[in-house]
Amino acid sequence: MQASEVEAVRERRVSSDTPAPRRAAAPKPKKKVRAFWLKQLHTWHWVSAAVSLAGMFLFAITGITLNHAASIGAEPQVTRAEATLPPPRLAELRGDHAEGAPLPPRVAQAVAGAVALDPAGRAGEWTDKEVYVAMPGPGRDSWISIDRDTGAISAETTWRGWISYLNDLHKGRNTGDPWFWFIDVFAVACIVFTLTGLVLLQLHARHRPSTWPLVATSLIVPLLLAVFLIH
Repeated sequence: MQASEVEAVRERRVSSDTPAPRRAAAPKPKKKVRAFWLKQLHTWHWVSAAVSLAGMFLFAITGITLNHAASIGAEPQVTRAEATLPPPRLAELRGDHAEGAPLPPRVAQAVAGAVALDPAGRAGEWTDKEVYVAMPGPGRDSWISIDRDTGAISAETTWRGWISYLNDLHKGRNTGDPWFWFIDVFAVACIVFTLTGLVLLQLHARHRPSTWPLVATSLIVPLLLAVFLIH
C-alpha cells in the first residue's frame, strides 16, 4: 500500500470517529408565546409612559398644591375696565333675545376691542336693563355687563395666580372641551401604563420576592385610610 493510500485511510477513520455537530434545539412554543407577549407589554408600557409623562407630572404636582391649598396664600389681582358701546351696536341689543343667547357677533367684536375681553359665543343673561356675560377660566373669573339703555360696558377680571390656574387644570374647572378630551386621553394612557405594569410585575415576580407585598401595600394602605380614618 502506498503512502498516499495509507494517509487517505487514516483521514476516513478520523472523520468517522468525529461526532456530527448537534442542531440547535428549536425554541418551545410556550417560550415563543411568552417572549411575544413580553415584548408587546414592554412596548405598550413605555409608549403609555411616554404619552402620559408630562400629564402625570402635572397632576402629581397639582395633587400636592390642592392638598395644601389652604396654606398656599395668593393675593387676587382685580382688573376693571369701562367703555361705551357705539350706537349702531347698541341698537342690536334692543328687542327680544332668548335666555342664554350670546351677544350678536358685531357687538361681541366691539366689546372685545373696548375692554380686551372677548365674549363671543358665551351665554348671556338677558334682562330688561342689561345683558351679563360670565367668562370664567382656569385661575380667573371674568365678566362683562352692558347697559341696554345707555350702552355702558363694565368689565372685571379676577386673577387668582398660577397655583390656582394649575389647580383648575387638575380639576378640569372652566377649561373647555379640548382640555376635557385631553384628560380622557391622558386617563386612558395611565390605565394602560398601570395594567401593563401589573402584568410585567407578575411575569418578573418569581425573581423579585418583594413584588406582591409591595403591590398589596399599595392597595391596603389607602383602603384602610378610607375605611377607618376618613369621616
